[in-house]
Amino acid sequence: MSEILIQQNNQITEIIFNRADKKNALTHAMYQQMAEALEQATASEQTRAVLFKGEGQDFTAGNDLNDFAKASGPEQVEQTVRFMTALMKCPLPVVAQVQGMAVGIGTTLLLHCDLVYCADNARFSMPFINLALVPEYASSYLLPRLVGHRKAAQWLMAGEPFDASEAVQFGLVNQALPVAELDDKVNKVMQNLVSKPRQAMKLTKLLMKTSHQEVTRHMHNELDLFVKQLKSDAAKEAFAAFLEKRKPDPSRYN
Repeated sequence: MSEILIQQNNQITEIIFNRADKKNALTHAMYQQMAEALEQATASEQTRAVLFKGEGQDFTAGNDLNDFAKASGPEQVEQTVRFMTALMKCPLPVVAQVQGMAVGIGTTLLLHCDLVYCADNARFSMPFINLALVPEYASSYLLPRLVGHRKAAQWLMAGEPFDASEAVQFGLVNQALPVAELDDKVNKVMQNLVSKPRQAMKLTKLLMKTSHQEVTRHMHNELDLFVKQLKSDAAKEAFAAFLEKRKPDPSRYN
């Protein structure tokens, strides 16, 4: 069975993380599938909205570090860049439905969605600093503007996780609901979106994305530093410690 499910439902493209046994950790192949689905949705005259969600108890545990450790050079980020570029450029309304864990890019991608609804058991984190990496995909640009510098520093520099109530309080999420009510709420949101005039919806989103060029420029600046950090001794030690299930050696950090 595919680890990414793509479903077409009433003019909605649903992109579903389908690797529940691995907490929906994302691989290069999964990014490629998601990028293709977004590109096809953008080109389709029938699709009016996109929905991201995860099977099982979690949204996603972020990147599968075992999979990423096997890649080298451009392969480590190529498909992720393709996916995130497609998400950033998507002219259709994009909604995320989050439950359980949303780690790393599982939180980053929410910054590029238009509406986000989560279960009250959702837990978010962007622990790039713990892997000796920098933030990704314009999160260091968008997050301080959304939540303020001090809260962004708490999440990005200190690497602190946060819960659903805090995500709602600082505007990362529209609403948190009991797990049993989440599906119904998101279904109503999606039906409302697809009932609106398609061209007016696309133009409204375009008008709201006036900082697109700056966001793209910042994303590429981040990416240059991200790739550089991937090659650093500190990142190699952090990845090795994670994969070996041990504490990292702080003397290797610089």
